[in-house]
Amino acid sequence: MTERAAGTTALLAANEAFYRAFVGGDIEEMENLWSGTASVACIHPGWNALRGREAVLASWRSIMGSGQIPRVVCANPTVHIVGEAGFVLCEERVGAAVLIATNIFALEGDAWKMVHHHSAPVPQEAFVVVPGSDENRSLN
Repeated sequence: MTERAAGTTALLAANEAFYRAFVGGDIEEMENLWSGTASVACIHPGWNALRGREAVLASWRSIMGSGQIPRVVCANPTVHIVGEAGFVLCEERVGAAVLIATNIFALEGDAWKMVHHHSAPVPQEAFVVVPGSDENRSLN
């Protein structure tokens, strides 16, 4: 496996771990997934921007401690690596709703750590396919 392929696989695995921790209500794993050294931020659907590790993790504790954790399924992830940073663009399917998410990671040692999560709803009719791009995905 090439170094680039290994990085892509590891970044995708970190993204998958994020969704497993979220859906599983595993706050300890969620805390482990977020960077402990880089500046972090998060924008949940309909929320203001949260800045700093404490604010971000407090939001996850609140969501996961509510007893009503949504069943979020990550679909159609695409991985993008730029040096020691990477991001995953994906769809979040929550029941019939579709959200678009960007999950940004920084390489810390040999592990990808999350530094930003942004998720927002997108109405089906607003999804635009750009001609000539192999990376566009249908929401159907």
